[in-house]
Formats: sequence, C-alpha cells, structure tokens
Amino acid sequence: MIRPIKTITFVSIFILASICYAQNSIPSSPRSREAINRVAPQLRIELENEELQYGAPIFIRIFKEEMILEVWIRQGNRFYLFKSYPICTYGSGGLGPKTRQGDGKAPEGFYFVTPNRLNPLSDFHLSFNLGYPNRYDRYHHRTGSALMVHGSCVSIGCYAMTDSLIEEIYALGDAAFRNGQSYFRVHIFPFRMTDENMERHRDSEWYSFWENLKEGYDWFEDNGHLPPNVEVENGRYVFSEQ
Repeated sequence: MIRPIKTITFVSIFILASICYAQNSIPSSPRSREAINRVAPQLRIELENEELQYGAPIFIRIFKEEMILEVWIRQGNRFYLFKSYPICTYGSGGLGPKTRQGDGKAPEGFYFVTPNRLNPLSDFHLSFNLGYPNRYDRYHHRTGSALMVHGSCVSIGCYAMTDSLIEEIYALGDAAFRNGQSYFRVHIFPFRMTDENMERHRDSEWYSFWENLKEGYDWFEDNGHLPPNVEVENGRYVFSEQ
C-alpha cells in the first residue's frame, strides 16, 4: 500500500512543478499585469453568464472582409463562441494572403500562438505573434516577419485592435496559458467561407488557395466546433482530427 501512495505523490509533485514552470515561462510586464487585473473581473462575470470559465482553452478565428476577430472558449469536448471583436484595420493590402515582406498584406491561413509569442512590452500596447511564416508559407517561399495581433488601432499588415479590446483578448490568452494550454490556434480567413461567398469571389486569383482554406473552415463547422489538426503536405493544408 505504501508504494502506490509514493507514486501518486511523486506524480502530483511533478505536475505541480510543470505547471509552475509553465506559468513562470509566460512573458509578463507591469503593463500586461495592470491590464489583466483591470479586465479579468468583468471577463469572469461575462464568462460565467455563458457557463464558461476564465482560463479555459481558447481558439481564435479572424475574418478579413467582415473585420471580425472571434474568441472561442472550450467547455467540455467543444468550443463555444464567447465574443466577436471588431478589428480596427489590417492595413491597406486587402484580401489575399501575405506573400512577401512589405506587400502590406495581413496573413491568411492556419497559425498558432505559444506563450513565448506573447509580447507584454509591445510598441502597440499588447500583442501576440501569429508565427508567420508558417510551414505552408515557407513552402511557397513567402517572406515577412513580426505579423501580430496588437493594439493601437494602426497597421501595415498586422491585425490591429483598440487597446481596450486587445487587453481582453490578451488576458484570455494569458489565462489559458497559465491554466495549462500549451498553444492556441488562430485561423485566418478572407471572409466567412460560405458557398455564397466563395461564388462571389470565384474570379479571384486566390480562389484555389481559398478553396483549401475552406476545407479547414468546414471542418470546424461540421465537427462540433472543434478545430482540426493542421499539417502541410505537397504545398497544401491537410486536416485531421486532433
């Protein structure tokens, strides 16, 4: 009877130590802590009203044409839409993916954010790096760097929010990381990828690329609002169950 108790104790200590290490590895600053402390109480209330929890895993979708950033919160075995935040601007490049440094375009595709991509000392209030270029972008020799979601409401290719809105989004991401989420996904689309919208944009030079993005969009919509695992094979995004 002694051996199992010791094993359980060791495992418990290991888990606690891992959580503490993860929390300590999350970037922080007086600015981010002040912002989080200010917005967290109201976020907790709003989440509780939706039967969701502060610190639960998050998932983000961005729609360029609609200029909307959605934050989804996981509860049980699916994600629920918590809030849709208006985007101030994503620059003047318009629809279509970013392909080269200086083209003024904001990325489209499937990205993820790890704790080290949070920037609590951003020149644009608070921010997180999308991880562009990802494997797909590198396969297609796309260039550019430091593509963010940030505050200050100005952009030449990032997704810019007001300072008050980036504080909420940043706080939700920070809380999810501190509660154990190792990364959160950010899926970025040119528009809501309905059949009607696809038909409306059929003549675009990016239509075949958008057809590939639509596969990931449809996966989420058709599979209980669970984002798919995303890989790159032969220059295309491919999707599977996580």
